[in-house]
Amino acid sequence: MKISLKRLNDNYLFETKNERGDIVLLDNKSEEEPKGSSPMDLLLRGIAGCSSIDVVMILKKQQHELEDIQVEVEGFREDGAVPNVFKKIHIKFNLKGDVPEAKALRAVKLSMDKYCSVSKMLEKAAEISYSVELNSKILS
Repeated sequence: MKISLKRLNDNYLFETKNERGDIVLLDNKSEEEPKGSSPMDLLLRGIAGCSSIDVVMILKKQQHELEDIQVEVEGFREDGAVPNVFKKIHIKFNLKGDVPEAKALRAVKLSMDKYCSVSKMLEKAAEISYSVELNSKILS
């Protein structure tokens, strides 16, 4: 895996590109009108995407098709700390579809405890928690 970065302006706007040519813009969140995500923002996006791919894949293998999956990730940082790393991360999974509750919970648990590379890496620095909602019913 390889990423390249180039500066696009006089300030903090950067273009990152992976080996396939996919482009993601990075910017400093303190800019008046940022034109890209902050690096810390990308970490939260990464855990949302990684865990969602796992959940969909696990349920597909079990012959359960989700109608929808939405994930909210909230990161909590220590004010004034340098570096200002995440201390806690909470992930809220909102699943919809004809999926047994136990299977939905198990898919999320497997992702968070075993398969999601991003969460396994981030848990070395931050306490990670999650909650699961299935068809508007809170499961955990």
